[in-house]
Amino acid sequence: MGRLGRAARGAIAGVALLSAAACANIYRNHGYTPTETDLAQIQVGRDTRDTVAEVIGRPSSSALLQDSAWYYVQSRYRHYGARAPEEVDRQVVAISFAPSGTVENIERFGLEDGRAVVLSRRVTETNIRGVGVLTQLLGNLGNLRADQLIN
Repeated sequence: MGRLGRAARGAIAGVALLSAAACANIYRNHGYTPTETDLAQIQVGRDTRDTVAEVIGRPSSSALLQDSAWYYVQSRYRHYGARAPEEVDRQVVAISFAPSGTVENIERFGLEDGRAVVLSRRVTETNIRGVGVLTQLLGNLGNLRADQLIN
């Protein structure tokens, strides 16, 4: 085997190496949750929204109606080759506030605590099947009366 044989083996080895690298797991983190050390600095019944914001920062989401809770969410996704990303870990820290504005409760939830929410998709179905645009437009011409055109 000469130079051509060694070059072919090198090319095959390079393609195999690139193929193996393309199938390696890649992990991506999204979001932020405070650590237990940071949460230990917050005292239930004493701290307010402002002091929580100073200690751990403001969250990216909060309760919609009365800002009664703050939610910190962090997810870890695994990307593997051409497959869809898979969520392998999720942490949610919920800090709820009393009507007076003080911290009422601090909770941490994981991926195992979550549940799938089925979204209902309500689509109005059309009752016009197989009828073209011209048929629809011209089909109404016989249904008009002269008194309907003059007002």
